Amino acid sequence: MKIALIQQHATQNYEENLKRGLDSFHIAAKAGAGLIAYAELAFSPFLPQIPAAPDALDRAEPIPGPTTEQFSSLAKQYGVVAVLNVFERDGEKTYDASPVIDADGSLLGVTRMVHIMEGPGFHERGYYVPGENENFVYKTKAGRVGIAICYDRHFPEYMRSLGLQGAEIVIVPQAGALGEWTEGIFEAELQVAAFQNGYYAALVNRVGKEEVVHFSGESFVVDPHGRIIAQAPQEEDFILYVDCDFSQIPQTPAKKHFLQDRRPDFYRGFGLLD
Repeated sequence: MKIALIQQHATQNYEENLKRGLDSFHIAAKAGAGLIAYAELAFSPFLPQIPAAPDALDRAEPIPGPTTEQFSSLAKQYGVVAVLNVFERDGEKTYDASPVIDADGSLLGVTRMVHIMEGPGFHERGYYVPGENENFVYKTKAGRVGIAICYDRHFPEYMRSLGLQGAEIVIVPQAGALGEWTEGIFEAELQVAAFQNGYYAALVNRVGKEEVVHFSGESFVVDPHGRIIAQAPQEEDFILYVDCDFSQIPQTPAKKHFLQDRRPDFYRGFGLLD
């Protein structure tokens, strides 16, 4: 199954950003992608790079809404699964949210970021309410798709839960800056998660210099053996295509050994699941 990660820059012009995203969908779908994914807040500037002002929350949108409707139409047209990320409004609450759209255009659900970051250039607690999802893995035409939005990927408990729910591929919509962490740690982190839990992991990052943060790009995919099998360039708009062979998953160490040999009662007895 071929996936496509859409690594694109964003300007202050939402309509222009969205048009480029839609154009990339057409290109990727015609190239044979069965799943197309976008970075965190792909169609807007990265809002949390500055502290939230009262009117900032006015930029949030409902799901379903205008953005998801356009991608639902394209997903149905091409028979392709789409994973987006938008600033969602639900009543008086706003979320960092990833709608998952199946190949028939149906909205399967919305994963909301669970762990909320607060730090220089990432003032997220003024924008997002923590998600209270019950399900993070969706059965799609492309396979069982899990979602870990940006900061969520740093939490091993979260990444393990995706494996326990049977994810075959985990999409990570990301907003990662140049020099944000130790070189190579983003890759190593997902290599370990994919190896320990027996799934593909696909991180799709923002790219470009914005008001405060300079996003690096470098989107990448890791296989269930922990190997990086493809990576996009730094500081460049790019569509990263990767062929993922889900048939190899049952033979991975995680599926043959690690997940079977877990001892949850032991962990709980020592407070390790608290």
